[in-house]
Amino acid sequence: MRESDRAQAAGRAAARDLFEKVRLRYFQIPPAVRRVLYVVVLVGTMGVGAALGWDLLQTFPLVLLLLAFVALTMRYPRAAATALVVAGWMALAVQAFGRLFPDGAATVHVMVFLALPVAGAAHLIRWVTPWVTTLMALVPAGLLAAALSPVSDAVAVWAACAAAVAVLAYRFVLARQARAASLAAEEQQVRVRVREGRPEAPHDKAGAPPQISVEQALAELESMIGLAPVKEQVRSIAASIEASRLRAEAGYTAERPTRHFVFVGPPGTGKTTVARALAKIFYAFGLLETPYVVEAQRADLVGEFLGATAIKTNELVDRALGGVLFIDEAYGLVNSSDGQPDRFGAEAVQTLLKRAEDDRDRLIIILAGYEQEMGSFLTSNPGLASRFATRVRFPGYSPAELVEVTELLQRHRGDQMDDATKRVLLGLYDDVHRRGLLDELGNARFARSLVEAAAQARDVRVVGAGGTPTTQDLVTTTTPDVTKAFDELTARFRGYVATPTLEEALADLDRMAGLAPVKRQVHAIAAQLQVARMRQERGLPTPPQMRHFVFVGPPGTGKTTVARVLGRVFAALGLLARPDVVEAHRADLVGQHLGATAIKTNELVDRALGGVLFIDEAYSLVNPGYQGGDAFGAEAVQTLLKRAEDDRDRLVIVLAGYEREMDAFLASNPGLASRFNQRVAFPSYSPGELSQIAVLLAEKSGDSFDDEALRRLDEVFTWVCEDRLIDGLGNGRFARSLFERAAMRRDVRLAAHAARGGSASAADLTTITSEDVRTAVDELSGR
Repeated sequence: MRESDRAQAAGRAAARDLFEKVRLRYFQIPPAVRRVLYVVVLVGTMGVGAALGWDLLQTFPLVLLLLAFVALTMRYPRAAATALVVAGWMALAVQAFGRLFPDGAATVHVMVFLALPVAGAAHLIRWVTPWVTTLMALVPAGLLAAALSPVSDAVAVWAACAAAVAVLAYRFVLARQARAASLAAEEQQVRVRVREGRPEAPHDKAGAPPQISVEQALAELESMIGLAPVKEQVRSIAASIEASRLRAEAGYTAERPTRHFVFVGPPGTGKTTVARALAKIFYAFGLLETPYVVEAQRADLVGEFLGATAIKTNELVDRALGGVLFIDEAYGLVNSSDGQPDRFGAEAVQTLLKRAEDDRDRLIIILAGYEQEMGSFLTSNPGLASRFATRVRFPGYSPAELVEVTELLQRHRGDQMDDATKRVLLGLYDDVHRRGLLDELGNARFARSLVEAAAQARDVRVVGAGGTPTTQDLVTTTTPDVTKAFDELTARFRGYVATPTLEEALADLDRMAGLAPVKRQVHAIAAQLQVARMRQERGLPTPPQMRHFVFVGPPGTGKTTVARVLGRVFAALGLLARPDVVEAHRADLVGQHLGATAIKTNELVDRALGGVLFIDEAYSLVNPGYQGGDAFGAEAVQTLLKRAEDDRDRLVIVLAGYEREMDAFLASNPGLASRFNQRVAFPSYSPGELSQIAVLLAEKSGDSFDDEALRRLDEVFTWVCEDRLIDGLGNGRFARSLFERAAMRRDVRLAAHAARGGSASAADLTTITSEDVRTAVDELSGR
């Protein structure tokens, strides 16, 4: 190449680099700020124009046009370039063809506006630059028209059109060839993913690799719905790569760009899609040989025996060389669910770390998964945190964004929904978002399932209606279709249950016998939570809400029942996803060896997430009877304290037990007293309250006590309360046992009467007598 040619090529490259640098800086500016800047420029220019005496009616549209062109150039540079070519052609054609065809105004108009269909056709021809195609078609058309103008206006116009069509056809053939090469490369990549051994790069056999510019890669990222912080971080990564390249070209020392990443966030938030966009960005910058992504999980890395894992992991990395290796649920590589070290996973991690360093110039590795699990995974090996230092956090979608995702998925299917259905769908998404269930449902994955289920419901409805459906009927999903699909999908999800209202929850509490001080306290807690939510909705400062409680009192005083009511209160206020209560004891938290306890406790908390975890006899977690201390219980307490803080917005924990033992338990660890500072004291039941409990239990079973039986109940309950036996007997549990035993004695009495030939009325079959109660008391007391 001659020196002048090299200089021209270098100049073009420098111009392209400068333009890309400007665009990268442009897209780093938030969209809202960009709009403000446009308004400032417009107002400022008009102000200057007014001061200088310009014609503002002409200045305003001109400035507006220039700003629109700048925005078009930044976002769609090829379209802007084509617009410049078209504008230049039209300006030149008016002058030139006006002189060549002085008597043919129609001919001049045809030649001037020929640029519009040519430009449109050029943009329909993919895989070749449209503005170049437009220019290549218009120039020979214009020259041919000028040459044939002396012959005939019609001949000149038809010849010009034929020349433009010929050039467009030529460019179309070139585009088909480029497309064929790209498809061959993609097919090769698909074969690579399922083939054993190290492949050749796709473009080694299939011709040129696909042509992807940085602007195309970034535009693909920008087209995704939501994910604003992710887009901003990826744009920053692209800007850092560009800055590093420019420093290197200027002769300065440049750091190598980040090559390995950690993607954290809930499922269905676009991690795999962003990984593909990131692969294209690095490829467009020339930092990767291909823009392809190899997706993998634990099973793709771990072998069946020690030694096989390293081989399997190396083969996977070999397949991904030149592109991106995306490992989803990477924390599965450290699988210690039984408390034992995972030697197979550790071998895969060590092999992966070595290849991440050895092949850092030919490979990008992305580890993805839930944030909490990925945090534990990265701390399991010091090499992970150092080599995978860049973390990209993916937020869950908002309800409005999920509606957009749903519409996009429908358009891909050729379906649609009306505005009324969109409003209903937004309300449904709002409901699951308020419950904190969007992440568990799967975000965009749930939206995809909803689109498919709604389409199926529509098809069943349309076909079942009979007659000949219209085209609109076949592609439109209505409100009944969406709600039916939503109900079916959420019915299969354990966390989505009908949430009670606050009034219903408190009414259940008020129907309980006795517990007047407990009821007052729970009503006060509900009022505080309700006001806190109202303050939060209005943007007012809101004190931290009470999330964890200590229930103290003797057994059988309704602690578990009140915990269920508390769960319903929190769910009704949108502070919990569901009103479920998971009940547990020491054995549900403590493992058989150190290390297993933390795992067991975490699994228990995971089951309770979104609801209430009720730990009865919680003081047993600190057992002073063990020589040298209770290491297992202490491990459970520490794990519980950490999860109580980390998941405070998704969980309510209630610790219950006898008052004296619970006081000693709370004093054993400062973290317990600070995190569980809301105490609810449950008093023992009075004789009248115990009688009320027995009557309520009988009514629920369709039974009743006669008057003598009620007097006998009062005598029994007064006796056990005055002798302070009721706490040992279990309070409400004793009332239940007494009712159940008395009902059994009645049934035995009536069965014996029937065996002797007697008969029983409906009242006899449902009435418990004084003798039944006396016999039941004798049996329970061991007489």
